[in-house]
Amino acid sequence: MNIRALAFDTGGTVLDWHRGLVKALAEAGAQSQCVRDWHAVANDWRRRSMKCIVGQRHPGFNMDEVHLHALDEVLEQHGLEAFTPAQRLRIWRAWYELDAWPDFAPAQAALRAAWPVVSFTMLPTALVVEVSRRNGFTWDAVISCEMTGVYKPHPEAYATAARWMGVAPANILMVACHNFDLNAAHGAGFRTAFVRRPDEWGPGGPPDPEPNMAYDFVEPGFDELRRALAAGR
Repeated sequence: MNIRALAFDTGGTVLDWHRGLVKALAEAGAQSQCVRDWHAVANDWRRRSMKCIVGQRHPGFNMDEVHLHALDEVLEQHGLEAFTPAQRLRIWRAWYELDAWPDFAPAQAALRAAWPVVSFTMLPTALVVEVSRRNGFTWDAVISCEMTGVYKPHPEAYATAARWMGVAPANILMVACHNFDLNAAHGAGFRTAFVRRPDEWGPGGPPDPEPNMAYDFVEPGFDELRRALAAGR
């Protein structure tokens, strides 16, 4: 297997969005004396946001705008209209303050010593830059669907990423915890690695925790992926 570059999904695979959003929602709730199932609210926000952005081609908006619009919808749905504009902005801003999964940064540093590592993401470029600096890891490049204008899992998104990287799809390993992303990458000719993130959606677990096709690698974490790649599997 001649891998020449690694492309990482970033929202969910690298970043612990659920914990960060729950924290911001709960803080606003405490200020407004509101009690809700904040895990459910955060997951609803994530689902609504993904529904609006997945597969888009040249939309007149980016995921920051989607997050803000979907937040207003979900707050209304959960009876949280009392949240002030300042509170809403603070909750939205939580996306820029997310923590990465603890096993990512050390594994990424080791992988980057051997291969180019690229963030290939639907998140806005500015968000990826800020959270990467915050968490202390470095990409060789960030390819945001905001930049290409075509959002995963549209086949054009993967073809464009490969072209921008200057690497044939068959020599790129797409790393993600989401079947829809890996299935589309496989269809575009990429190699694929499924890394489990059982806590991505909080206590209830992710909607697709198990691989739904035969990927090149299926690993419980990033260090295990690093070791598998080092062993040449």
